Amino acid sequence: MNTLKTAVHFVDNYLIAPTNPIAINLIGAGGTGSKVLTALLEMNHSLIALGHAGLFVRLWDDDIITSANLGRQRFADCETGQYKSVALINRTNRWAGTNWKAETRKFERDSFKRLPDHVSATITITCVDNVKARFEVAEILTTVHETFSKHRDEPKYWIDFGNATHTGQVLLSTVGKIKQPDSEKFQAIENLPFITEEFGELLKQSELKEDIPSCSLAEALEKQDLYINASITQMGCSLLWSLFRHGMTPYRGFFHNLKDFRTTPIKVA
Repeated sequence: MNTLKTAVHFVDNYLIAPTNPIAINLIGAGGTGSKVLTALLEMNHSLIALGHAGLFVRLWDDDIITSANLGRQRFADCETGQYKSVALINRTNRWAGTNWKAETRKFERDSFKRLPDHVSATITITCVDNVKARFEVAEILTTVHETFSKHRDEPKYWIDFGNATHTGQVLLSTVGKIKQPDSEKFQAIENLPFITEEFGELLKQSELKEDIPSCSLAEALEKQDLYINASITQMGCSLLWSLFRHGMTPYRGFFHNLKDFRTTPIKVA
C-alpha cells in the first residue's frame, strides 16, 4: 500500500555541530527585534549548556530611541536618544558576558551598490516594518550566497517576522538549496522559498499603505497591539529552537491572529 510521506526539512549539519558560534544577522531592533534579541540570548545560554558552540549575533538598526518606543519596545527612559542597536547590545553584553555587535546602519547596499561589511551570516532574521527592506535583504542574501559559497558563515537560512495591528506571521526560508539526507520515512525538502518569492504580490500590495512613524506610545498602540510582537517572537523563536534541538522540521512558519487567538501553521511542502 502506498502512503504519502510527510514533507520535512532536515537542518544543515553545521547548525547542529558547529565549530564556532552560529553567526546571526538580526535586522531591526524595534517592537519585535528587541524581543527576538532577548530570545536569542536565552537560546544562546541554553545551547552552550547543551554542549553547543552557541550564537554570535550582530544587530542592525539605524533608528534612534524616542519616547514613542518606551513601553512596547525593550527600552528605558534613560536610553532615549541612543541608537536602538547600541542600547540593546550593550545591555545584552553586560548582562550575559557576550561579545555581540551593534550596527548603527541599515542592512542595505550603499550609494555605490557595495555590500555592507559583516553581511555574511549563517542565519538572517528580519524584523522590519517595510516591504522594500525585505526585497533588499532577499537580493543581498542571494548575492552573498553566490559569493561566499563554502565559507563558514555562508548564508543558509532566513527567518522573517512581520505583523500588522493584531496579526502576524513568521516564515522560514533557505538561502539556496540545503542538501538533504536520504529518507525512507520522510519526503526531504531541500529548498524553502523566500517570502519575497512566495508572497511577493501581497507584499507589494501592502506597500501601498503609508506608514508614518508614531510620535507617542498611544499612537503606536493604534498601529500595533501591545502583545502582537511578543506573541510572534515566542512562537517564531520556538521554530528556530526546534531546528537546533531536533535537526528537522515539518513546519516552516505560521500565520497568527492575536485578536481571536488563532494560529495556522505553514507546513513544509
